Amino acid sequence: MRKLGMTLFILTQGTYLHCQNDAVEIIIGGQEKGRIPVHNIDSIMCFGDTTVSTPFLAFCTKHGVTLSFLSERGQFYGRLEGPRSGNILLRQQQFASLYDVPFSTHLVRNILYGKIGNSKLLLQHCAREQMDAEAKQRLQAAAEKLSEAAKSLQGCMTVDEMRGKEGAAASVYFSVFDDLLKTKDDLMRFEGRSRRPPANRSNALLSFLYTLLKNDVQSALESVGLDPAAGYLHTLRPGRPALALDMMEELRSPLCDRLALALINRGQIQSSDFDAETPSFYLTDKARRTVLNAWGNRKNQVITHSFLKEKMEIGLVPFAQAQLLARVLRGDLDEYPPFIWR
Repeated sequence: MRKLGMTLFILTQGTYLHCQNDAVEIIIGGQEKGRIPVHNIDSIMCFGDTTVSTPFLAFCTKHGVTLSFLSERGQFYGRLEGPRSGNILLRQQQFASLYDVPFSTHLVRNILYGKIGNSKLLLQHCAREQMDAEAKQRLQAAAEKLSEAAKSLQGCMTVDEMRGKEGAAASVYFSVFDDLLKTKDDLMRFEGRSRRPPANRSNALLSFLYTLLKNDVQSALESVGLDPAAGYLHTLRPGRPALALDMMEELRSPLCDRLALALINRGQIQSSDFDAETPSFYLTDKARRTVLNAWGNRKNQVITHSFLKEKMEIGLVPFAQAQLLARVLRGDLDEYPPFIWR
């Protein structure tokens, strides 16, 4: 298993990045604020007004560092990466499998088993800790509905049918999300999933974490030689990383939702940590730093992978799943094993 490198988050506006020998040099206001050896870095995410030198772009691609650009509030703009690894035969098999209906439906079914299963496990875990009897009952009932939704996938013959089942399961899951929140701050209530733009603070936090996860999953797919645009569950569109969105599904609940709940329930993120601009909400600069620090700490936690039975940092789970998918496409594995949180 590869070593987990760090993700460098650049949030200070007006930051200038360039290369000095084999290090990334960070300059703010004309003064050097840091210098980090490039071999310690996997990716750099620049939020807002960040300037980079032309040699720095070549430096990143040469050393395999993914450079991503986002708005100050986390809207994704684009990314720079070096030559793709892997080989054309793997990508050729990936493209061919898009039109293999039995393969596509089986893969999507397993991905959704993972997504629904992880969502159910989170509801069951919170139900056990829930002191309010009515809330506990709602969580248990929702978990049972998710079990039924997972079982119903077996009878689906097409990906379109499974999209409908997945949408219904997501509605059940998010309908009880407020019961997972322990905060007394009414402004942090969830009230249902909303996006583009997020209509409340909790949704804004989730959307920000999902953006971070998408970046990690896309990088993982590219690192093993897969095309992140050629997906199975999400429809293909120009500019959409459909496969990255597919592979995110099973990881949303264990990696993002659990972290969002922890940040809110511990009071690390509160309603005052958001800027409200009708009709959307955004994390303040200070709150983004809190979230990114928590995200980095979360990625460094060690778990045992549910299928590989190997100890690894949580941040390597997207890479492990990308490797497993590549093995399925090569014929080394009979079917794709989704990641299940234990």
